[in-house]
Amino acid sequence: MSGKHATTNKPNGTGITRLFKATRCSMQGFAAAWQHEAAFRQELVLTLILFPFSFLLASSLNHWLILFFSLLFLLFAEVINSALEALADKVCLEHDVLIGRAKDLGSSLVFIALIFMKIVWLLAVLQYFNIIT
Repeated sequence: MSGKHATTNKPNGTGITRLFKATRCSMQGFAAAWQHEAAFRQELVLTLILFPFSFLLASSLNHWLILFFSLLFLLFAEVINSALEALADKVCLEHDVLIGRAKDLGSSLVFIALIFMKIVWLLAVLQYFNIIT
């Protein structure tokens, strides 16, 4: 099937309607992360605290983008980890080696994002105070 009359099995439809419905789903995801995930709340608060300092610490637009995206990457990693954990818990609540591995891999993603963010921000602070150049 092609053209205008092609059917779709996408529940959110197509075109601009899909965009609005997808945005609504995204907002529901953020609300669920806030409501059910303490780590997401903590990392979002950290992001909101650090964000204003990114303007002070950044030495250029590219530097600011790196600071900003290091914060977004942390939130991204936490949302992926939370989604993985929720799905894993839905599939199996008993101890399962593969489910445990999936959860550990999701946790390692958050750990990588935290290390990345800490290095980026530490270097920015050290540069700001002329400790390194």
